[in-house]
Amino acid sequence: MTIQIPKGTRDFYPEDQRIQNHIFDTWRKACLRFAYEEYEGPMFEHLELYTGKSGDEIVKQLYNFVDKGGREIALRPEMTPTLARLVIQRGGSLRKPFKWFSIPRLFRYERAQKGRLREFFQLNMDIVGSDSVFAEADLLVAICAMLCDFGLQASDFVIGVSSRKLLAAFLTELQAPDASAVYPVLDRREKIPAEVFQAELAQAGLGAEQIAKLDAFMSCKAIAEVDTCVQSPESRAALQELQDLFAILNSANVGASVQLDLSVVRGLAYYTGIVFEVFDCGHSMRAVAGGGRYDSLTERLGGQKVPCVGFGMGDVVLADLLADRGLLPKSGPVLDFYLVTFGGNMVKLFEVAAELRALGFSCSHGLSPAKVAKQMEAANIAGAKRVVFVDGDKAAPGEFEYKNLVDGTQGVATLTQIAREARP
Repeated sequence: MTIQIPKGTRDFYPEDQRIQNHIFDTWRKACLRFAYEEYEGPMFEHLELYTGKSGDEIVKQLYNFVDKGGREIALRPEMTPTLARLVIQRGGSLRKPFKWFSIPRLFRYERAQKGRLREFFQLNMDIVGSDSVFAEADLLVAICAMLCDFGLQASDFVIGVSSRKLLAAFLTELQAPDASAVYPVLDRREKIPAEVFQAELAQAGLGAEQIAKLDAFMSCKAIAEVDTCVQSPESRAALQELQDLFAILNSANVGASVQLDLSVVRGLAYYTGIVFEVFDCGHSMRAVAGGGRYDSLTERLGGQKVPCVGFGMGDVVLADLLADRGLLPKSGPVLDFYLVTFGGNMVKLFEVAAELRALGFSCSHGLSPAKVAKQMEAANIAGAKRVVFVDGDKAAPGEFEYKNLVDGTQGVATLTQIAREARP
């Protein structure tokens, strides 16, 4: 019997895990540089946490089960509900605003396809307790800096920014009968033919004139164009918020990577303000990241209303983009020292290895006696920078023969001297 890997999941052999670690390390360093603190939560939650946020229809997208205590449980499909629960549990004891990040493993039961798997990792960055547009600006600047940390140029990606608040106000102006039915259609605008888009809007209750005005509104590419489409004070206030955001981003020198894109709707119902999605410059892949303001989520889950804004960046599409640009790490394993014995002195290998590790170096050696040629081959495969011969006959007591595999130099010295030379 051959056991296959479950559909939509991945194995991470060491060479694959090195890529994952590169992504995780770059994420974490960027978050810490922007003063976000790391948090975590359980890999599964009570099912009601997700149905309370997204309704019962979310269940078909989850890995859910009843545990031995009769409780309905689901593997987490996203991190935001867990964050909301943490905020509700601590209530007023959390000093706000605060900036947190997490790199959770997530699960969604849906059709596996390129860029979208059933099991994946995602960076989440959130600011809780601030209703200022400066919070959105902080996140967007962090995204730009982080993507540049991976080696991407400003011209490699684009962040489309829109506003659910503006869209809601405009739909009110249009007297749309059911705005909640319109949002899912608008979220698919760029993915379906124009005639299908208009037909679905008609099914949502919009007339021909309303559809024409909405289509013109969604096609606007600049604040000035939107200004000619809207009339109500609510619409103009939301538009001013977008204008303020773009001014901040320009002052932070990331304006070249950010543009107004009213087709960005974000399908989740809990978004309340500015929303955004990050794409490769040619829009040839799925969104690299997406998020926005969700001021009502804690209230929907039974807590006090707390302003929140955040985003998620998945590892799958990001890795595809980095691979497309030739930016994934190609290096093999790296090892400070590999120890070799001429006479099969395994005890000496373990003794010297312990000394080097105590000095803070990575160190390896064979696990059974072998010819020197085999040991040297193993050193090269392990990516060793230096080889130390623990029982060479050219070394005085207390000294060791060694070879630098990077530049080919050789010598005899004490372990302390060899270690000092190896320090970066």
